[in-house]
Amino acid sequence: MSRYLTPGRIALLALITLYSDGLVPSSATVPVLSFTISYLLPVHSRSDQREDDIPLDDFPITIEKLQEATILHISAIPGRTVWDLLLNNMWAINSLDALHAFFDALPSLLEKPIEESLIEPDELDPGPQGRMLLSRNSPLGAFVRRSQLEFTRLQFHDGNSLWKSFIVYRDPTSASWKRRNAAAGLNSFDSNLQHDRTNADGALLGLVYGDLSDNITKNSNNSTDDMEKLLDYQVTRMQQIGVRIPHAVQSQLRRMAKPGSVVPDVLYYMHWLNQFGRTHPGELTAIQKKGILGSEKEALSFLMAKAKESNMWALLSGTLLSEAKIVLSNGESVSQAFESIVKASYINITKDTVQSYGSQWLMQSSIFDRLGVGCQAWIHSELFLHCGSQNSAAEDVMQSQCRSAHMVKSGAGGLLIVTGANESSSLLERVVSTKHSVEWMSDELNAGEQVLTQLRAAPADDQELQHRVSLIEIELKMRRGDYSSSLSLLENTLSVMNRQKADILQRLRAMVLKARIYDKAGIPQKGFSVALRAASLAYKARILPVLWEAVGAVCKILVSVKEFDAAVKLLESVLPQALECEDCELAAFLYSSLADGLMGLAGQAQTGTLQRKEWLNKTSESLDRAFDEYSRIEDIRGQCETLAKRATIMHLNGDSVLANDCAAKYLDIKRAARAQS
Repeated sequence: MSRYLTPGRIALLALITLYSDGLVPSSATVPVLSFTISYLLPVHSRSDQREDDIPLDDFPITIEKLQEATILHISAIPGRTVWDLLLNNMWAINSLDALHAFFDALPSLLEKPIEESLIEPDELDPGPQGRMLLSRNSPLGAFVRRSQLEFTRLQFHDGNSLWKSFIVYRDPTSASWKRRNAAAGLNSFDSNLQHDRTNADGALLGLVYGDLSDNITKNSNNSTDDMEKLLDYQVTRMQQIGVRIPHAVQSQLRRMAKPGSVVPDVLYYMHWLNQFGRTHPGELTAIQKKGILGSEKEALSFLMAKAKESNMWALLSGTLLSEAKIVLSNGESVSQAFESIVKASYINITKDTVQSYGSQWLMQSSIFDRLGVGCQAWIHSELFLHCGSQNSAAEDVMQSQCRSAHMVKSGAGGLLIVTGANESSSLLERVVSTKHSVEWMSDELNAGEQVLTQLRAAPADDQELQHRVSLIEIELKMRRGDYSSSLSLLENTLSVMNRQKADILQRLRAMVLKARIYDKAGIPQKGFSVALRAASLAYKARILPVLWEAVGAVCKILVSVKEFDAAVKLLESVLPQALECEDCELAAFLYSSLADGLMGLAGQAQTGTLQRKEWLNKTSESLDRAFDEYSRIEDIRGQCETLAKRATIMHLNGDSVLANDCAAKYLDIKRAARAQS
């Protein structure tokens, strides 16, 4: 559906050309102008409309209505009616080039602007002799000016579609036209085909035009401007006398606005290109390097400007959310991302774009998750699942389900108490065969390997999903003790992430994971620079959960070089904020690191002193808390590790009974894990 120009409006311009040329006599002036003006003014201003409703068949400018309004009036040329001259004008447009020439000549129907009249009036073109020029501000003049402007704005594809629509529109008059023009042939609608003697078999006709009945929809004579006028009329009637929209008008609007009748415009293609670039970044790398498409932000700015200009509020809201996502992915200002989200929220509320609410809540859940506000991330994720999933893509729904399941499995602080065991179990069921499955299989490495194989076999178009699967594979190799393969795979993954400019959150997680591989391999000092750089970048991007994890990795390195006091002070300063993230795995890692630092301080104290005993008690307390966090996420290896450390402390304190209790609990956990597997 075009924005303004239709075949009917082209015919109306041809009729206005007759009037300007003086070919409409005085006796026919009033009826012809009344007919023309009735389609230019707002619908509710028509003087001939019925009290109950306007006739819908009169709303488009049909060829039958044109004939009815002009065939009974004699023209200024003897023996010819106004209808005959109108046919001559319409069939004179006999090619796409002639259509361009017709619109290029429209300014000659108008009076010159006052500015041009005052400058060198003798050199101005007086125009064709006898032509009556139209005032630029009159209804006819304004219609001519807008039509000429809208035609210059058309892309080549849209102009070609308008030309084909005009061919189909005037086709019912071909028999009448050929009776008055003996030279008219079978392909007289296009002068290029009519004079081409090599086109005897119609091959060129089929190549250029194809099947016109298929290319032109039933609504080719309707435009978005027609829809606005019809809606404006119906709203006015509802406000004045409180009537509802008649069923006939509803059917008309549905036919005019159905998706199959809308011609994709540049906004559609730009939006598709933007989404394709986010999903397949490698495919557009070569094109972007040449500067053909411009930068990602330039494309979004263009989309926002055009969407606002065209009143496409859902697209504008989606573009603002895409801008927020790009800002977060690049590690830029969080306040800028919030600003874009608030703008999108304002549009969704004021313009009632229901289909955009889900994307907004999903983006809010993501940004709160990055900021470490687990409660808000959970609320917006559940709000999306319960209220916005019906109008959202299946991919977004699954992503939100995975996030909710991940937060439940990670503990999410007091949320487990609020949701209850039943809801927690149902959320955990959502995670089956998704990208987070392997993380939560504890020490069941064989089962984790099977799920990972399934994830690798499935085609993954999502860049984030590909990187996530790679990180899961690295973690699985780490649990098997294959640190050499883990490090090699991680280096390749980091290289791909940097080349594809992946989300900074994924890159930071990979960097922290690299530091932890060095720590597990017994060479933690080699990971100092990467851990410190990850902490710095996470702080700048305000990705707080990764920041606290990176700080924990740095503290592990400090412990390895016997800087126990610095490590303990650093961990004690970040632990209260890290606990606000409501991530049990992160809390357990930090408590375990704190226990290592405290144990180092106890080792530096003299044997039997009160200071040494105090450090050992604090170490035991930190291990207890780490054990509780590992228990919440059912991490068997973490529980056993903390129990082994506690047993060591008990032996140092000379408490063999408690040491034996820890050893027995260690064996019970191992035995229960084997029984479940």
